[in-house]
Amino acid sequence: MTTAPPSPTTQLGGSDYHIPVLPTQVLAAFDFADPADRVILDATAGGGGHSELLLQKGFRVIALDRDLDSLQETAARLANYGDRFTSVHSNFSDLDQALESIEISQVDGILADFGVSSHQLDEAERGFSFMREGPLDMRMNQTQELTAKTVIETYSEEELREIFREYGEEKHAYKIARCLLEDRGKKTFETTLDLANYVLKLIGKREKIHPATRVFQALRIEVNDELGEIKTLMHKSIDLLKPGGRLALISFHSLEDRLVKRFIVQHSAASIDRPEWPAPKPNPDYFFTPITKKPLTADAEECVRNVRSRTAKLRIAQKR
Repeated sequence: MTTAPPSPTTQLGGSDYHIPVLPTQVLAAFDFADPADRVILDATAGGGGHSELLLQKGFRVIALDRDLDSLQETAARLANYGDRFTSVHSNFSDLDQALESIEISQVDGILADFGVSSHQLDEAERGFSFMREGPLDMRMNQTQELTAKTVIETYSEEELREIFREYGEEKHAYKIARCLLEDRGKKTFETTLDLANYVLKLIGKREKIHPATRVFQALRIEVNDELGEIKTLMHKSIDLLKPGGRLALISFHSLEDRLVKRFIVQHSAASIDRPEWPAPKPNPDYFFTPITKKPLTADAEECVRNVRSRTAKLRIAQKR
């Protein structure tokens, strides 16, 4: 089969749909000598930027995404790669079922980019951003029922407070949750700007970022169970990676990066010790060797080219 050569605009995996972060670092994460014999699972296809980079390198790529719009765009754009590229509509937490559906038991690499894609942020009707007015939606999988509007209208004050505090690290979580409950029935929150302007009026602008930023992050994480998805993906990667396979995970905020770091640390220690034990014991969860001591980040040039790469952190581990 003849592989279509990359165009000048896709040398770094970019497209009008989405610009992938850390392209050079991602390729370095999968520096196998024989890419033609390797299968990489791109668990978060987005616009297909990372998948395209890996295909250009010679890998076979299986791409997952729960956002059907993203997956359809990716499949159409990468159709010229033929049977070296396969797409499956799936949450990345269901990666085992997705692979089973195409009769693959293990892969040589798993890549996941936990960020919201440029397309999702830029499309007002998806409701991810208050930079453009759109419905309070925030669903990555548009077939699910739970939306941000449902959370705002039906969750208890305690539930809202915990979401804003835990997922948004919002110091005004108590006040925002209490006022939202008090104003239910008096005020309707239909759009992203309804909620953003409400929080702005309630809290005031005291920092460089918009006061609704953390509230929107918290709602998006809750609607899409983002942290639960990450935990499940990492746990399942243990069985789905071949020995010597690589796990490469890109996070964009401290909650995600903390989960990834803890997972790698927990599963890369040969032994564990506790004060009450007379001696260390073998670690039954010793499955990985860390490839990066510190997360890889974007250089100054990439930060200028792609502003959304500024907070990206890539951690890599290898299956023992």
